[in-house]
Amino acid sequence: MNKLGRGHRDKVHQFMTITGTGEKVALTALKASDWHLDGAFDIFYRQPHAKSFIDVKHLEELYNRYKDPYADMIMADGISNLCNDLQVDPQDIVMLVVSWHMKAATMCEFSKQEFVGGLQSLGIDSLEKFRERIPSMRSELKDEQKFKEIYNFAFGWAKEKGQKSLALDTAIGMWQLLFEENQWPLVDDWCQFLQARHNKAISRDTWSQLLEFARSVDPALSNYDADGAWPYLIDEFVEYLTENGLIQKGRMKEWL
Repeated sequence: MNKLGRGHRDKVHQFMTITGTGEKVALTALKASDWHLDGAFDIFYRQPHAKSFIDVKHLEELYNRYKDPYADMIMADGISNLCNDLQVDPQDIVMLVVSWHMKAATMCEFSKQEFVGGLQSLGIDSLEKFRERIPSMRSELKDEQKFKEIYNFAFGWAKEKGQKSLALDTAIGMWQLLFEENQWPLVDDWCQFLQARHNKAISRDTWSQLLEFARSVDPALSNYDADGAWPYLIDEFVEYLTENGLIQKGRMKEWL
């Protein structure tokens, strides 16, 4: 390992610390992922042998540490305590990434299967490993495909149980959080438009299509196709921008 540069040595050390593996395993996974840590973790934890490095007893202890005293689930208070232990703000977008990894069905809740299974798939069996993995999970938001998956996951995760649509105020909060991470210049105009003209819940189709609109149509709308198959709400948004002279001048920003 002495032949490696400092940056590569640091990644090897971090990989070994988090996974509990040796140098040979770390080098193999990192080289296979072109020295991307999150890719190396993905490669390692897809292997059948990976689970042998996880102490299931410790996972049970972690779950019981945050479990609600009156239900076999981790609820809002438990998640708040978990965030405190991870030194992460509960409103930090990285907690959405955590929930995505755990395949959580509902915001502010983790079932035992979601929590234990999610941490096991991540190769985490201690708070120390969890804290060390947070920067890697945050970096996943910079990956175009993973961001899209996290974005689409957020709709079902944030909506009320039993509802098909997402409450407008919740949708606006989620859009502001997501597009703060991956900037879309029109997000504030979009939210103001919804409050002024729509004031209704958001459908899954509108939610998913907005990301495509934000990625493919430049802020000046110079490449917007009025005959395209956009949801009516997006077409009305374009009319709103035009009517109010809110179209931004300038070229399209690079995404992700």
